[in-house]
Amino acid sequence: CLGWGSQSSKVHIHHSTWLHFPGHNLRWILTFILLFVLVCEIAEGIVSDGVSESRHLHLYMPPGMAFLAAITSIVYYHNIETSNFPKLLIALLVYWTLAFITKTIKFVKFYDNDVGPLQLRFCLTGFLVILYGMLLIVEINVIRVRRYVFFKKPKEVKPPEDLQDLGVRFLQPFVNLLSKGTYWWMNTFIKTAHKKPIDLKAIGKLPIAMRAVTNYTCLNEAFEAQKSKNTPYPQGSTSIWHALCCAFGRPLVLSSTFRILADLLGFAGPLCISGIVHHVGKGNNTFRPQTKILGVFFISSPEFLANAYVLAVLLFFALLLQRTFLQASYYVAIETGINLRGAIQTKIYNKIMLLSTSNMSMGEMTAGQICNLVAIDTNQLMWFFFLCPNLWAMPVQIVVGVILLYYLLGFSALIGAVVIIVLVPVQYFVATKLSQAQRSTLEYSNERLKKTNEMLRGIKLLKLYAWENIFHSRVEETRQKEMTSLKAFALYTSISIFMNAAIPIAAVLITFVVHAHLFENADFSPSVAFASLSLFHILVTPLFLLSSVVRSTVKALVSVQKLSEFLSSEEIGEEYDRCLEPKCKDSISKYQAVPLKVVNRKRPTKEDWKSYSSPTRRPVSNTEADDYCVKVINGFFTWTPEGPPALANIDIQIPQGQLTMIVGQVGCGKSSLLLGVLGEMQKVSGSVIWNSSIPDSETGEDVSQEKETAIDTENRKRGPVAYASQKPWLLNATVEENITFESPFNKQRYEAVIDACSLQPDIDILPHGDQTQIGERGINLSGGQRQRISVARALYQQTNVVFLDDPFSALDIHLSDHLMQEGILNMLRNDKKTIVLVTHKLQYLPHADWIIAMKDGTIQREGTLKDIQKSESELFEHWKTLMNRQDQELEKETITERKTVLDMKTLQRTAHSRETLLKDDDEDEDETPETDDEEDNLSSLLHQRAKMPWQACGKYLSTAGFLLLPLLVLSQLLKHTVMVSIDFWLAQWTSDAISTKVGKNLNCSVCEATTFNHSPYSRVFSILSCLGIILCFVTSIAVEWTGLKVAKKLHSYLLNKIILAPMRFFETTPLGSILNRFSADCNTIDQHIPKNIDFKTLIVFRDLQQLDDSTQLPLLSHFSETVEGLTTIRAFRYETRFKQKLLEYTDSNNIASLFLTAANRWLEVRMEYIGACVVLIAAVASITNSLYNQLSSGLVGLGLTYALMVSNYLNWMVRNLADMELQLGAVKRINGLIKTDAENYDGLLSPAQIPQNWPDQGEIQIQNLSVRYDSTLKPVLKHVNAHISPGQKIGICGRTGSGKSSFSLAFFRMVDSFEGKIIIDDIDIAKLPLQTLRSRLSIILQDPILFSGTIRFNLDPEKKCTDSMLWEALEIAQLKHVVKALPGGLDAIVTEGGENFSQGQRQLFCLARAFVRKTSIFIMDEATASIDMATENILQKVVMTAFADRTVVTIAHRVNTILNADMVIVMKRGVILEYEKPEILLEQEGSVFASFVQADK
Repeated sequence: CLGWGSQSSKVHIHHSTWLHFPGHNLRWILTFILLFVLVCEIAEGIVSDGVSESRHLHLYMPPGMAFLAAITSIVYYHNIETSNFPKLLIALLVYWTLAFITKTIKFVKFYDNDVGPLQLRFCLTGFLVILYGMLLIVEINVIRVRRYVFFKKPKEVKPPEDLQDLGVRFLQPFVNLLSKGTYWWMNTFIKTAHKKPIDLKAIGKLPIAMRAVTNYTCLNEAFEAQKSKNTPYPQGSTSIWHALCCAFGRPLVLSSTFRILADLLGFAGPLCISGIVHHVGKGNNTFRPQTKILGVFFISSPEFLANAYVLAVLLFFALLLQRTFLQASYYVAIETGINLRGAIQTKIYNKIMLLSTSNMSMGEMTAGQICNLVAIDTNQLMWFFFLCPNLWAMPVQIVVGVILLYYLLGFSALIGAVVIIVLVPVQYFVATKLSQAQRSTLEYSNERLKKTNEMLRGIKLLKLYAWENIFHSRVEETRQKEMTSLKAFALYTSISIFMNAAIPIAAVLITFVVHAHLFENADFSPSVAFASLSLFHILVTPLFLLSSVVRSTVKALVSVQKLSEFLSSEEIGEEYDRCLEPKCKDSISKYQAVPLKVVNRKRPTKEDWKSYSSPTRRPVSNTEADDYCVKVINGFFTWTPEGPPALANIDIQIPQGQLTMIVGQVGCGKSSLLLGVLGEMQKVSGSVIWNSSIPDSETGEDVSQEKETAIDTENRKRGPVAYASQKPWLLNATVEENITFESPFNKQRYEAVIDACSLQPDIDILPHGDQTQIGERGINLSGGQRQRISVARALYQQTNVVFLDDPFSALDIHLSDHLMQEGILNMLRNDKKTIVLVTHKLQYLPHADWIIAMKDGTIQREGTLKDIQKSESELFEHWKTLMNRQDQELEKETITERKTVLDMKTLQRTAHSRETLLKDDDEDEDETPETDDEEDNLSSLLHQRAKMPWQACGKYLSTAGFLLLPLLVLSQLLKHTVMVSIDFWLAQWTSDAISTKVGKNLNCSVCEATTFNHSPYSRVFSILSCLGIILCFVTSIAVEWTGLKVAKKLHSYLLNKIILAPMRFFETTPLGSILNRFSADCNTIDQHIPKNIDFKTLIVFRDLQQLDDSTQLPLLSHFSETVEGLTTIRAFRYETRFKQKLLEYTDSNNIASLFLTAANRWLEVRMEYIGACVVLIAAVASITNSLYNQLSSGLVGLGLTYALMVSNYLNWMVRNLADMELQLGAVKRINGLIKTDAENYDGLLSPAQIPQNWPDQGEIQIQNLSVRYDSTLKPVLKHVNAHISPGQKIGICGRTGSGKSSFSLAFFRMVDSFEGKIIIDDIDIAKLPLQTLRSRLSIILQDPILFSGTIRFNLDPEKKCTDSMLWEALEIAQLKHVVKALPGGLDAIVTEGGENFSQGQRQLFCLARAFVRKTSIFIMDEATASIDMATENILQKVVMTAFADRTVVTIAHRVNTILNADMVIVMKRGVILEYEKPEILLEQEGSVFASFVQADK
């Protein structure tokens, strides 16, 4: 075993990296310098050899050999390092020693022969001695540290943990210097990415140093240090800045250093060009070396640098280095920014976990603000850190640039610089205006989105009422406003683009004209002109960046201010009560060690149940003292510290293992009491004591791992409580995950819970059963379903205490009975759990073991029902009357649960994908299982670079119209032509000037005659420059104008198409994805594409834009979920799990960002290197050409200046293509939607052929009607025949899914009637135009839909009715008093979705809306479902009287509502079973209708 032992087979590791040897980076740097010095030595040898007559090989052969040796040494070293076999390094030790000795001897020899520091070769040899000496020292150091030779015991080393973990694919921190600088390790990754798209797996994990935990710990330590330093004010924004700098300052300094180095190297370009052009002008062979020693010429440094070829090679090296440094600076800054963002997000999240609920509810901190803090402010800080290096680098760059210009041009340079600097404030002004315009655009587009959203959500209603045009114009109106502010935005953007292009032209123009005319004898040679031209180009960049850096700094300051406010907000009181008896400590540990299994003998039937319910159970306690689970002594609780207590004088005991009910009127503090006991409220005085002798019945494993230590240290505070809040809180996860809520899955218990909450039917409707993703905030479930899932979670948990806050509120009577019996009594109570139930349903009081009656924030009574009957007989009687009333309600309720076909459809369509924000409808991945969306960004950047969506591009440009398109193309072509001609003219001018001068020097006799006349040249130059400036303006305006026109057209096309699309389209396309077209894609088309069509903009890290979406969505939704479910999470004691989840999300977001950055750097470094090679080739070619073919020196300068710009453009182009492609994706997607077919709105009859007041009778004949939702689906109505005479009241009933609702939709042609026909008043409705048909009928839907606006707008958006008609309709709908009381009456505001009215009131508004349209046919689709009995009875009477002469079709969900109809239709599976008068049907034996009525009793 030769010493491979240290990398034994046990340690799996990435093959290409290993622990670096000591001095690793230093060795690489020294080797690079060594290689450079050797190249210089070779060049020097060749140059001095070229001077002498005979060949002297010894001048450049040895350095050539040394060069090869140096390369070999580093390759050899790298291989030894990756295989970790240090013994082989002895070879290198020997080589360095020999090299050092020989070079020293040579140096001494030179010194003896009087070769001094003036000669270049002497200096080079001296350098080599130093370098070899240092390399030798590095080598010896490796022996000293690793002890692999000359020592008895070599040192054992292990590679870093990250590398042993094969999941880490991000190798940047571990590879060697060369690979770090050129991102060589990415090659394999990019090759695989090219073959198959990248997903999260391919990216792997983050290295430890970059994980959010590491950075958070680092940041937190810095915070703590700040706190201890200045105790009086622990958290002002300054201290946050200090902490940030302390934690993340070092990499920033590194990045800034790289940046400054890169900028300084950037000046090598102009200087080398100046030198090359100068020497080419002189013929490149102007010198003879004076020094000749030992028969060999020695040349000095200035002579060496006077060779054009040498300068070309130097320029090449300078470019390579500069680009490498620049990319390194970007990379370090971005990596730091990403780490910082991760740390701050974690910090915010940990703070959220401690926020006191009161400042959430009192509105000091809204969920929206917190989400903004995470989404926007952390990103602002991250951007600031990206741009930070520019802050220090820019001044350096500007100062050096101006000094160099002065050195080249003298005084006139300052004039040009002044022009640039004076225009900077203008730039800044434009930039601020731009951001203002953007802000106002954002406000309008938010408003437009709100309206679009409402329109899409209520699309069914709009179609049924034929109101599409009204809402269409509402959206268009907002879009108009948005377009005005977009115009301002476009104007400022074009000015800013114009200035970027025009300032350098103007500066150059002024400088050169002044220089040529004012200074008669000025040196106006090509070398000066082109050097200063490239200097101006360099100078302009930092000045443009300036505005964005300043803006970013201001934003960062604001963000830190917000952050400090947030971090110093109120926290929840962490007072936990001490354990009462000391003995409890050992008792706890005993219970946790051995999970007892206590069998409940009373109920042997449930034996199977017991066997798997919670493993730890408390034995029945003997002493009465232990019998409470929690007691509150003299408690005063408040929400706000200053305010009056919300709960006063609370003295309660909640008995252990029993069912306690809390009752009382609305708003008397029942929920507050639960929260107070859970420690969510601020306790003014008193104490809450949890009985600590209950072992925590979390499942065994959980306790042992997470909780064991905590339990022993913190004298037994309260254990987890399963808590179901009043407003159900759901996670963005599958139904099953919502119920199990991180507990281990137990099939039997899970099924029992599902049954108790009667969730099975609901789960069956969902597209993927209980694996369906619930969209954020449970969007795709009804209120009752959400509530039941929330309760199911509480039932499923293995905790000893269960708090249920009004679990019955959104459930109908059967569901609540079932839940009470099966869930609360059979599952929880028989499990001896402590249950606290807040409820309004007094009929359940007899089940309670203990009752707490509350009134106005105090306890009215507590005790058993018997106690209360004895002591508070009034209260008991009051309860009794209420109970009776509720029991009567129970009789009237129906057994059939109202869930119609439509409900199922909407469910299927919305549950179809997770809020569908993550998926686009045009990628056909609806069928695939949910894929992680991370892949999209990276792979689209790396994978799809090949295919540009030319079709979309064509579509985009053709939308612009035939006038703008030629203008756009021509102006761009002209602009670039003029730009080139300006530079060409400059070359001509300076060449002529210098040739005159050279001529002048030759024939001095006629010296006076030939002063060079600059005027004609400068005149042409001025004209061309002005033309260039004008064209810049024209093109920038043309581009923005095109962009605006296209944006306007595409949006209106889209809106027109969508609003006319058939209903089926909305049922099958997720709403989120349609909205996304209107929001994200329209935004891209409005603001981003125009910038990219202009073929020259400034890009600052555009790559980071694409990252936002996929990995950030889960992260942000996790934040908003946490904020909403804070109380639940804390009640369950799940803080650590949620923090863990956050870290995972953050890390996956960050790893994607990092890979994207690295991939961009990889691409750019390669592009830059190609650019450097282009410059080298151009330089060598033009020098040779000029020396042998007399190419004028002006053109050499021109060629080199352009070659330098090529490398910038290469990068820019590749990047823009990738961007463009992503953005044209938006056009492609919108096009996809524009292609949808509209409904057929034109009828066969013209408006003139339809009677004005049709249908005046209201007679309906249905002949052999068959209906289906889509040509691919089965029919929902089959061969239905019916005849309804004018003025009849028809009732339709049937089980869920029997086709009742489809029947009503057929009248409006919302569904596809493929057979038979409906004739209303002698006109076949298939022949009518849709608009006419739908506007002459009325329908009330089961889901009440209100729009934001006024009440008047909601009742009559067409503005056809007088106020008196509206009041009359409101009176019929029993709403007159409600509306009268509102401020503004009919003009009172309705919020979005009618949230400011209750469900019942909304339904009544919809009734009123239908009454306003005085049509003779009136259809009610289960319209009274959410209205209480009393109001419903009044309504039935009113409908009968107010509509005595109209035909009314009622679809009923409570059969008793249609008992007094004229005719009843009973449907089953799309067929009419019975069609008779209700009285007759009730008498018939075995009639289905009769059985329905029976069941309803």
